[in-house]
Amino acid sequence: MFIGLMSGTSVDAIDAVLVDFNSQQIDLKATYSHPWTPELRAALLRLGQQTQANSTLHEIAQLDVLTGEMFADACLNLLRQAQVTPQQIHAIGSPGQTIFHAPTLSPPYTWQLGNPNVIAEITGIPTVAEFRRRDMAAGGQGAPLASAFHHAYLHDFKENRVVVNIGGIANITVIPADTRQKVLGFDTGPGNALLDVWSDLHLGHSFDNSGSWAASGQIQAQLLQSWLQDDYFRKLPPKTTGRDYFNLNWLEKNPLDKYLPVDIQATLTALTATSIAQAILAYSPQRVLVCGGGVHNSFLMKQLQQQLPCVVESTAQHGIDPDWMEAMCFAWMAKQRLALQFNQLPEVTGARHPTVLGAIFV
Repeated sequence: MFIGLMSGTSVDAIDAVLVDFNSQQIDLKATYSHPWTPELRAALLRLGQQTQANSTLHEIAQLDVLTGEMFADACLNLLRQAQVTPQQIHAIGSPGQTIFHAPTLSPPYTWQLGNPNVIAEITGIPTVAEFRRRDMAAGGQGAPLASAFHHAYLHDFKENRVVVNIGGIANITVIPADTRQKVLGFDTGPGNALLDVWSDLHLGHSFDNSGSWAASGQIQAQLLQSWLQDDYFRKLPPKTTGRDYFNLNWLEKNPLDKYLPVDIQATLTALTATSIAQAILAYSPQRVLVCGGGVHNSFLMKQLQQQLPCVVESTAQHGIDPDWMEAMCFAWMAKQRLALQFNQLPEVTGARHPTVLGAIFV
């Protein structure tokens, strides 16, 4: 059995899963959602938005250890809940908490917190980490990494599919039915990140439950079009982005005073749906499978379905719980790493060659 961890750009909780792999099947044995302390969450969100200008090496180094301790606590709580001992676990797959992702700088780099030495020491379980750095060392973007997992478990020989993960940032995986065609994947732009920060700012809630607040507003077409003119949406893949770009600073580039806060929330939801739909339409899939927290945003899902001429449904309809997809992915990536099997798609990340990602800490 393997443990997979995930804390995305929303920094809403640490997802921990216990997974067993049998042949081509994946068995989700147990799940646990570990809350961040308010102080640590606030520090990570602030760091993700202001990394370059307002952080110190001392602060980042301390947060690296504290985040590692939180990840270890999530693993131990998962095991206690499942009544499983650390000795029964082959490895933990930990992608870390991304605070800055800069694949286009020279030299490019990516930085994740959550010291894997700390995780391995506290849990006593081998920990596989630093997946993104290895891909970037091979010339890749370091993301999205879930595309290899999507292809392994959601490919269908009868139809072309696109898998959409709507976390803080949204990304897609294009999976042709014909295995001779390349799998593609990239970040489409903001997922929940801007929705969450705007909801927190104006309602004091960390997210807009079911998109109900946004649904009560009016989409501002002119504002939406101005946002869609951002250069990121015009870039060709491979491409990745993060909260360090799509954040409150990005929002405030446009004057927002003349709009009601609820209308901005409605328009931000339209931005997420439209940027995802525009990316998908280029590939004409027969089915779109959605995972991540965005699958629970009814207003967002309705807009996405309206803009796509195909079936749009949750990955739950195909045997993978949408809330635990990414954590399961990193359990799989740890398994692949221990077996010395490829766990990355260079056609997705832009790397020069297939690579076995991850460093092992024991």
